[in-house]
Amino acid sequence: MHILSALSPNGIVAIVEFPGVLYRSSAEEKIRKYLVEENYVDAVIALPENLFFGVSIATCIIVLKKNEPLTQTLFINAGQFFIKVTNKNKLEESHTQEILSIYKKRENLRHICALVDNNTIAKNSYNLSPSSYIEAKDTREKTDIGALNSELKEIVRLQGILRNEIDMIVQTLEKGA
Repeated sequence: MHILSALSPNGIVAIVEFPGVLYRSSAEEKIRKYLVEENYVDAVIALPENLFFGVSIATCIIVLKKNEPLTQTLFINAGQFFIKVTNKNKLEESHTQEILSIYKKRENLRHICALVDNNTIAKNSYNLSPSSYIEAKDTREKTDIGALNSELKEIVRLQGILRNEIDMIVQTLEKGA
């Protein structure tokens, strides 16, 4: 709140925070409610995990803006914008530029960002977590049912052949015993 009070009438500020402040109840919810109702929250950007020294969890950037005429908040999932460097993740200049470009365009991009009306945020208990508004990408492996069925038929066919061969071996052994 101190940062906001020190901000000029047309100012903008970006604050790096832990994600818990985006959804926890009690005092934090009251602060989020005030920020949303006063139309100060311009954007919330979810960053990749392991970016900062000594911090392995994902962090976020909350962008606050005074005198914002739009009553919408932009949520960006920037969790995929990084490269792995040893045991840390790193944002390269290209990643930063991509995030900035998404921020400036202020449009919905499936799995990347969502422009959400502040009334919707209010109905969601002032939850500012990007994952509440951005559809997660389905990373499950796609299965070709036709190919799987053909493979199963081939296995059943081979099982039948092997079963016949085993039966013939058993008959041969029974005759010789």
